[in-house]
Amino acid sequence: MQSSRRKILFSVDLEEFDIPEEHGTRLPLDTKLAVSLEGMRNLDNLMQQHQATATLFTTAFWASHHTDYVRELAQQHEIASHTFYHDRFEPGDLERSRTLLSDISGQEIQGLRMPLMQTVDLKAVKEAGYIYDSSLHPTWIPGRYNNLNSPRKLFYNKEGLWILPASVTPVLRIPVFWLALKNLPLALYKSLCRQILEKDGYIVLYVHPWEFTDLSRFKLPLITRRIDGAALTDRLGHLFGYLQKQGAVFETHAGLVATQQALSLPL
Repeated sequence: MQSSRRKILFSVDLEEFDIPEEHGTRLPLDTKLAVSLEGMRNLDNLMQQHQATATLFTTAFWASHHTDYVRELAQQHEIASHTFYHDRFEPGDLERSRTLLSDISGQEIQGLRMPLMQTVDLKAVKEAGYIYDSSLHPTWIPGRYNNLNSPRKLFYNKEGLWILPASVTPVLRIPVFWLALKNLPLALYKSLCRQILEKDGYIVLYVHPWEFTDLSRFKLPLITRRIDGAALTDRLGHLFGYLQKQGAVFETHAGLVATQQALSLPL
């Protein structure tokens, strides 16, 4: 990567808190919206402390219920699309979510991330007006996906779309996604992140706002709720400080893509 500074591409999947429903517990809509709002405010405070600029992959449905707050977040962060709803999808949601999020945030919506990193028709993504997609996790997660043969780093595809994968380590492709942040020993997790920064020049991290609330009141697997709320906020703060000491600065997904477009060089 052509840059003198390492980049932290921190992103948040800002969505309705519906993960308990994947495990058989139905929640009222107000609860699904409120839990994510509480967690996002906690994350917002932490990011302000570290002067962190992030990319917020936001469902249009969530944004439509918190329009003033999304406009406030858009003053500091990139707003990108997490489609319209988190629990269901139809192809028309690509353009519909992009348009509504643009109206709410006042930003041009350039990026997409599918809920659960699901596969999507990339030609349709391009036709819906997006510049990049960040739905690829180039690793193997049992029961989710097997993308071990996919590129690890930012690339330009045949549909004319930039693809910005979530970060995994070189060679072994160990993911550093949200479950790793919660469950790996922090020293090991930081070491994996350092490997990625040194090899790639940037790191793509993602979390969900609801993780930064007290999850003990919900029936969730231990791996999901093991570290949450204030403890996870503190852990993420330590990580931010550590990465900044490695000489890394915060950058949005759109910012990295724009830099690469200007260079007109493959990574």
